[in-house]
Amino acid sequence: MKLEIATASASYPIVIGHSLLTKLPEYLKQTSSLQYCQDVLLISNDVVYPLYGKVVSENLESSGRAVYCFILPDGESYKSWSMAEQILTFAIERKLPRKTVVVALGGGVVGDLAGFVAAVYLRGVPLVQVPTTLLAQVDSSIGGKVAVNHPLGKNLIGAFYQPHLVISDLDTLYTLPEREWRSGLAEVIKYGIIWDNEFFCFLEQYKEQILNQEPEYISAIVRRCCEIKAEVVSQDEKEQGLRTILNFGHTVGHALESATEYQVYRHGEAVAIGMVVATRIAQLLGRLDVAIGERIINLIEQYHLPTRLPDISPSQLIAWMQHDKKVVDQKLTFVLPVSIGKVSLGDMIDQSNWQVIEEAIQMSQEH
Repeated sequence: MKLEIATASASYPIVIGHSLLTKLPEYLKQTSSLQYCQDVLLISNDVVYPLYGKVVSENLESSGRAVYCFILPDGESYKSWSMAEQILTFAIERKLPRKTVVVALGGGVVGDLAGFVAAVYLRGVPLVQVPTTLLAQVDSSIGGKVAVNHPLGKNLIGAFYQPHLVISDLDTLYTLPEREWRSGLAEVIKYGIIWDNEFFCFLEQYKEQILNQEPEYISAIVRRCCEIKAEVVSQDEKEQGLRTILNFGHTVGHALESATEYQVYRHGEAVAIGMVVATRIAQLLGRLDVAIGERIINLIEQYHLPTRLPDISPSQLIAWMQHDKKVVDQKLTFVLPVSIGKVSLGDMIDQSNWQVIEEAIQMSQEH
């Protein structure tokens, strides 16, 4: 299956299917802007590369391309400025030219980091995303957000830089550890809450099939999530309005990841908790019917995702939220659900109303 995403700065295909990794040279040849890229900087990590790196690099080499592999350790803590510098040094030492294509083979960390490198190396070289996790296939590989983390906050250093091609091979999902698989499901649930009530109902009805990774249902959820993100990003590439809804759960989620130094939660787990807190805030502000809010939280629980905050003081978590890039005039920005399939574009909550956030945090600790 192929989807086309069109933004103000670029248009590119998202290819979804099985046994796609061996066909990567063919797709590069079919993409006019990549046809003349004879050098490939393949960026992956030490978990994914042993599984898929050899087949990708050998097929690229068989097509006449020179492949240079950079393998980083697995983990969010490696999505850093220092790691980006190491990759850039690797490319510079090998005198890789502007016609080099950066191929990101891995999950969200690899995709964000490789995308950042592609955006800044020689003022920008082509990027191909080959996401191998559910979270990356449904979310982070699409839309052009690339970044590295900073000790004071997540994704504070980055750019909007669209890939030339996204290849999502569904076969890679079946080697995911259970925790990584469920982490990705948080972003899947997010799409139902923010955009599509029918999709939310689908997730409720077929949760057993999805949790059991039945191929027909996996294909359906990846496809629908990509369709939703493509529709949102095509209307608002650089998050000036509509695209902010994709941040549902992320204000608290990013703060929680930063507060725990990226050592405790997978990204999707932190977002799941963030969605619960945002739902509680919406309930407390009277924006969301209590019963609907409980339905949202129940679905998150049914997919075996965390819904409780750890023993962290509300003031400490709010302090981390203040480092969020969406803070304006010391006001914290939250995307809040108003019904299933519809959220606010971004509620600004200033210090005079932080007690609502604190109460929602406490409720999420007690729940």
